[in-house]
Amino acid sequence: MPQCSSLTVSPSSSQFFTWTSVSLSCEEDDSSAGWTLRRNTTRKMRTQCGAGWGKPAGSSCNISYLFYWDSGVYWCESREGATSNTINITVTDGPVILQSPVLPVMEGHDVTLHCKTKTPPSNLPAGFYKDGSLVRTEPTGHMTIHHVNKSDEGLYKCNIRGRGESPSLVFRLVYYLVVFCPYCISTVLMVSFYRDRAAGNDQTVSMVITLPTQGEEGLDNDYDVINAVITEHRF
Repeated sequence: MPQCSSLTVSPSSSQFFTWTSVSLSCEEDDSSAGWTLRRNTTRKMRTQCGAGWGKPAGSSCNISYLFYWDSGVYWCESREGATSNTINITVTDGPVILQSPVLPVMEGHDVTLHCKTKTPPSNLPAGFYKDGSLVRTEPTGHMTIHHVNKSDEGLYKCNIRGRGESPSLVFRLVYYLVVFCPYCISTVLMVSFYRDRAAGNDQTVSMVITLPTQGEEGLDNDYDVINAVITEHRF
């Protein structure tokens, strides 16, 4: 049975300047599952690393020089079609980017946003905006959101006076257990089923699972998280 995989990005950011490099890796427990990097861009859909972009290195993919057409949604996919989390990467030749964590952000955690310029210094005063309205101006160019919650979700961007404005960034939260592939869902449900049977329990078991959009269905550029509630009734 193939294991689940998680996509990570180094350096950890969802926005990059052109001509910079990035490494994407499928973190996995079972290398025999054959996880590969795929992406959707405005040019091509579901192309894998090495097919005209990137250099494969095991379950990783290295891109030496990013261009604006590398913007898109990236994910790991196994031979059997199981998929990991998705990451939306934006590449710009503009003067400013907004850096943020690329992995799902859990409710209640702290999140720091960095407003970066292409040329030094990179810690200039910056204004941070949410849904078009100024949140606040930070003299060091980074803003921390403490104990994030539902009200913090939205469209963020930053502006550095005299330098420019960053592309917009969609900020989403994850509220529950994240499961990245159908094999993991089956395993969790089966374990729950047999454990309750063994204990002689006659009860309703509810699970809330967050699923990524499947690669073969075409991934949304905002990589909206689909929330599915699975209820296992009485046995």
